[in-house]
Amino acid sequence: MDSSASADHAQLLDHHREAVALFGSRVHDVRPDQWDLPTPCSEWTVRDLVNHLAVEQLWVPPLVAEGRTIADVGDAFEGDVLGADPVGVWERARTAAVAAFAAPGALDGTVHLSYGETPVAAYCSQMVADAVVHTWDLSRAIGADERLPRALVDAAAREFGGYADQLPPSLFHAPVKVPDSADAQTRLLAMLGRAA
Repeated sequence: MDSSASADHAQLLDHHREAVALFGSRVHDVRPDQWDLPTPCSEWTVRDLVNHLAVEQLWVPPLVAEGRTIADVGDAFEGDVLGADPVGVWERARTAAVAAFAAPGALDGTVHLSYGETPVAAYCSQMVADAVVHTWDLSRAIGADERLPRALVDAAAREFGGYADQLPPSLFHAPVKVPDSADAQTRLLAMLGRAA
């Protein structure tokens, strides 16, 4: 791998670590009486949203580290994986996903997703973008700080920019109009149907 690709991979790994750590900080902020609150994702409660992100991280080790396919894993992560310890489950899932992506050579490989073979680096980029936007969703739901780091906002905007209009309408609504002067975070959220 040339030095520029190596630098890109290092930055991608940094973004993934930062994005899931940021989401995790909001998970730790959820009070016992907030798990059933609604979120900007119209079909999800706070618990549903955290479960979704935890499941996403749980998929990473079997797909990336073990080379398994979606079919191989089957329904192992269907339903509520959080159980009686949502924060603990999240932390274990996050830690394992970070380690799988960071393993030597992992980002150079391919992963078998529901829509076919995909470069692991592209899969990681998708995971970063999803974690960034859902951090805002969780923050909005529980009344936490909604500000997102600019580097993560930019990474998510680059990722979503090519296919935002093809995302599931239950999670990402139609774009919202914002002024040309809107900041980067507001533009990212608006692209995904969220009013800041």
